[in-house]
Amino acid sequence: MLQQIDIHQILFIDIETVSQKQAFGELNDNFKSLWEIKAKQLLKPSDDENMEEFNENSYQNRAAIFAEFGKIVCISVGFVATKNDITSAKFKSFVGEDEKQLLADFSLLMNNYYNNPDKQFICGHNLKEFDVPYICRRMLIHQLPLPKMLDLHGKKPWETKHLLDTMELWKFGDGKAFSSLKLLTAVFDIPSPKDDIDGSQVGKVFWEENDLPRIAKYCEKDVLAVMQILLRFQNQPILTTNQIIFSY
Repeated sequence: MLQQIDIHQILFIDIETVSQKQAFGELNDNFKSLWEIKAKQLLKPSDDENMEEFNENSYQNRAAIFAEFGKIVCISVGFVATKNDITSAKFKSFVGEDEKQLLADFSLLMNNYYNNPDKQFICGHNLKEFDVPYICRRMLIHQLPLPKMLDLHGKKPWETKHLLDTMELWKFGDGKAFSSLKLLTAVFDIPSPKDDIDGSQVGKVFWEENDLPRIAKYCEKDVLAVMQILLRFQNQPILTTNQIIFSY
C-alpha cells in the first residue's frame, strides 16, 4: 500500500511545544498542585528529594510534552509538488506566541487544501501518539473546531489510514520498538536535521532568546527529514538541495 501512495497527496507536519509558563513558580496554585501529581506519577521522586527543586526541574524538562501543561509555538508543514517535470518540496510554518491564532491558521490550511481523508494523507514521525493528539487537544482547549482530517472521535483504526506515522511504519508490528527521527536519518544515510538545536532546547530558545524563526527553521528541517524517510520507505530517491524551498 505504501508504494502506491502518491507523495503529492501527503501533507508532512511537525510541531514544537513549550511549557505554558517559563517556570513552575508562575503557575497558579491549582496548576501547581496538578503538576505535582503528574510529576510524581511520571518520575517518582525519592523520599529525601527536595520537592521544590523536583517540581521546578520536572516542570522545566517535561511540561512541554503534555497538552494540559504545554502549548504549541510552531507547526511546520511541507508538501511535494511537480510542475513542468520539476519536482520540489515546499515548506511553511505557523509560528508565534498566539497559539489560538496559530492553530486557526493551520486549520484553515487543512480545511482549504487537505480535507479528503479518502485520497489525502498527513505524515509525521510519532504523529499518532504526539503531534495529532497534541494539536487536537489544544484546539479543543481554545474551542476551535477540528479539521476533517483530524476529527478522529469514534474512528476505527481502518478509518484513520490517512495518518502516516513513520515511527509506526518502521516498527513492522514490533510493539516495543522506538526509533528516533535522528536514528532513521542515519540508517538511511539522509542528512541529519539536527544541525542546530534539538527538541530539548526549544523551550530555552523560546523563553530566553525569543527566537521564533530559529524554532521554525528547526521544525521545517524535521519535516524535511520525515519527507526524505518516507521516500526511502517507498524506495524512491531523496530530494536534493536544489529541490528544497524552506520558508525560514
